[in-house]
Amino acid sequence: MSLRRFLPDNFTLCLIATVITASLLPCRGGTASVFEVLTDVAIALLFFLHGAKLSREAVVAGLTNWRLHLTVLASTFVLFPLLGLLLKPVLSPLVTPSLYVGILFLCTLPSTVQSSIAFTSIARGNVSAAVCSASASSLIGIAVTPLLTGLVLQAHGQGAMSWSSVGEIVLQLFVPFAAGQIAQRWIGGWVSRHRPLIGFVDQGSILLVVYTAFSAAVLQGLWKQLPLPVLGGLLIVNAVLLAAALLVTRYGSRALGFDREDEITIVFCGSKKSLASGVPMAKVLFPAHALGMIVLPLMLFHQMQLMTCAVLARRYAERAAINKQKAAAMTEVAAVD
Repeated sequence: MSLRRFLPDNFTLCLIATVITASLLPCRGGTASVFEVLTDVAIALLFFLHGAKLSREAVVAGLTNWRLHLTVLASTFVLFPLLGLLLKPVLSPLVTPSLYVGILFLCTLPSTVQSSIAFTSIARGNVSAAVCSASASSLIGIAVTPLLTGLVLQAHGQGAMSWSSVGEIVLQLFVPFAAGQIAQRWIGGWVSRHRPLIGFVDQGSILLVVYTAFSAAVLQGLWKQLPLPVLGGLLIVNAVLLAAALLVTRYGSRALGFDREDEITIVFCGSKKSLASGVPMAKVLFPAHALGMIVLPLMLFHQMQLMTCAVLARRYAERAAINKQKAAAMTEVAAVD
């Protein structure tokens, strides 16, 4: 097994470099205001392009497999929040209260799109269903995540999410997304041909939010509040959540009677959380000085899910190849007989 598969990807290295830069050279004053404006513009552009890219035809075509999609959505928006709340007595002592708020926020986020589809394809799962499920999760999450965050934080004892925060989500994220959907008929083809542009805006907007968030957090004394044992505890909390989600989606899909291809789709779409959606939403929902603690669990979870799912996808693919060889061998034997 290649060691390189377990090393951080280029984007993760950029995230680490951004956090280091914010720690050494945090933006403040007028510079911070400029970065805030740039970040808002980048996020609006990001959701506009995602709206223009998302094919309504692909979503409609995949809606026939409704049991699978409901299972994925239930894992994303029901299972994860329940795990975050039910495991609180066991996991919260490992981290600070602020970090656990970040964990709960992570639990309310939609699934990833690109990586869910990519891992489903590598593992030889139901790719068309993955496209529909991941896209629907991303779209529904724009509306559901703020409301779910409010309910989860209220259950956690943090107070309810204000309606103004929901309004800001609608204005800053959903309106650009809806505008992109409307403009799809004119620019959808161009966007599809220039996917690297979306990747650049996607990653660039996240890096901008992370830089401004960690700058504000550093100025508030972030690293004094975050000793190494707490970071270790955060890794354990993330690992427990990811392992629980993977086990429940795998064995739950089998118990519900899904075939192997659908199981793969449920596992990879139902166990992941979106960094691309989570970071912009956190910026809208939480105060600037708290953002560093809020997005840190998500950043670590992002890398852990990529590393773990890469291994799982490869194992699913190897198993599929073995089963195919066995089926071919049995066919040959039957032909001889």
